[in-house]
Amino acid sequence: MNAIAASAECKVHVPLGDRAYDILIGPGLIARAGAEIAARLKGRKAAIITDENVAPLYLNALVESLTASGIASSSLILPAGEKTKSFEHLITACDKVLEARVERNDYVIALGGGVIGDLSGFVAGIIRRGVRFVQIPTSLLSQVDSSVGGKTGINSRHGKNLIGVFHQPDLVLADSDVLNTLSEREFRAGYAEVAKYGLIDKPDFFTWLENNWQSVFSGGAARIEAIAASCQAKSDVVVADEHENGQRALLNLGHTFGHALEAATAYDSSRLVHGEGVAIGMVLAHEFSARMNLASPDDAKRVEHHLKEVGLPTRMSQIPGTLPPAEVLMDAIAQDKKVKSGKLTFILTRGIGQSFVANDVPASEVLSFLKEKHPQ
Repeated sequence: MNAIAASAECKVHVPLGDRAYDILIGPGLIARAGAEIAARLKGRKAAIITDENVAPLYLNALVESLTASGIASSSLILPAGEKTKSFEHLITACDKVLEARVERNDYVIALGGGVIGDLSGFVAGIIRRGVRFVQIPTSLLSQVDSSVGGKTGINSRHGKNLIGVFHQPDLVLADSDVLNTLSEREFRAGYAEVAKYGLIDKPDFFTWLENNWQSVFSGGAARIEAIAASCQAKSDVVVADEHENGQRALLNLGHTFGHALEAATAYDSSRLVHGEGVAIGMVLAHEFSARMNLASPDDAKRVEHHLKEVGLPTRMSQIPGTLPPAEVLMDAIAQDKKVKSGKLTFILTRGIGQSFVANDVPASEVLSFLKEKHPQ
């Protein structure tokens, strides 16, 4: 890890040929958004999609910045929360963008967290068969994960993120100042995705986080450094496997269990938010790997210790309310990662930073494991 000045701005380049783009990370980027967009994109019209929590904080500053750079804009403010990733709100957003007469060289701007980014990217990907797309992520989770890589979509009653398209952004502006307004719970939830990158294939980064997580939480240079390292890690995976035909699936470490838990709570953020589900899921993935004699139980204990230390839940029993039986969780897992001949695809591990794609995990083993870990 390289030292970064507290006031410095970092750039991570995502080299995808004619669809390459930059991720800018640093303070004050919303105020400079108009200039950064105008310098890179031809269009001069934007449709901003945001939510009712973010809009009062940052929408006016973004509109003023766009106007100062000669970019006309319209805005749509949606409800906050995971349930916004629905057909109902997708239709509303598409109608709003079409009403604004956004053309193919113009752009949709997502101003918000992962929910707004996923929905807005889907809108940008299907309106006029694809318009330009700018991500301005306002949560730690969206800055290090969902704003990068082009996976967009909405949820279905059958599961999370099952309807969508790949549509890469043209620019990502990760303003580190906005993270100061996050609740402690939201920041912790985003941190789970930061830790994930170390657990996938960067054991030195995970060790660095174990030693520096308090500085990441307090802000400044360590925070920018952690965000930049996370974005670079995701960029590397996306460039190698843009459409998730192989190794990009590694980014789902902890997510198969986590998505099932989110579905089990009906996406009720008062009970569980995405990053919390991922934290529990990563511990479960390491424990299941140990159960399958792939990794040492000590690795699972180390992962759990660090996530507990930062204040994240690590056990299903910590989720408020009653969870459905293990068989119901298993149904959600099967929908998330298709069953083929009774076998599942899972991200497992041989140790810290040694994750791999396992295409032949017996569903019966997963069900037995869930029954052991289930709080009931």
